[in-house]
Amino acid sequence: MTTPRIAIVYHSGYGHTGRLAREVAEGSGGTLLAVDEHGQLPEAAWRQLDEADAIVFGSPTYMGTASWQFKRFLDATSAAWAAQRWKDKLAAGFTNSSGINGDKHGTLSALFTMSQQHGMLWVGTGMMPANVKASTRDDVNALASFAGLAAATPADATVDEMVPGDLRTARLFGERVAAAARRLAPRD
Repeated sequence: MTTPRIAIVYHSGYGHTGRLAREVAEGSGGTLLAVDEHGQLPEAAWRQLDEADAIVFGSPTYMGTASWQFKRFLDATSAAWAAQRWKDKLAAGFTNSSGINGDKHGTLSALFTMSQQHGMLWVGTGMMPANVKASTRDDVNALASFAGLAAATPADATVDEMVPGDLRTARLFGERVAAAARRLAPRD
């Protein structure tokens, strides 16, 4: 079986979304591609996205949607869209904000919508929520997100103080994307 090529393209304003991206990469075996502070990717990264079997998109949630840097990247995907280079690739998304809700769904919806314009196949978390009385923030999928990975990091927390349950959820999310990509990858 062919090993799927997975790209994790993300922007991280304060490092928290970057840490989630690293956990997703650890779980998926994917390659990290960082959108810079100007909302740009190097040309080689665009080629990696075009060659990937799955693309995982990640952005912090600022004011209910993706960071402006990530939105600039999303707008720049129009050349890939026009050529249909990402059609039928797997897509998934993740986000982080300081609030438990923080309107993260706005960011995940934007990532989903963009993926659908490209004709991609979306992969959700596939994880049951931590929704019983004994649940804690350290549980997997404590924020009960199904559309994509959602994490909450207090505004005054360092990257090293992120919630362990969110980090485990990110790694498992990466594993899920990799498993889906293996199922759809061409056979040798």
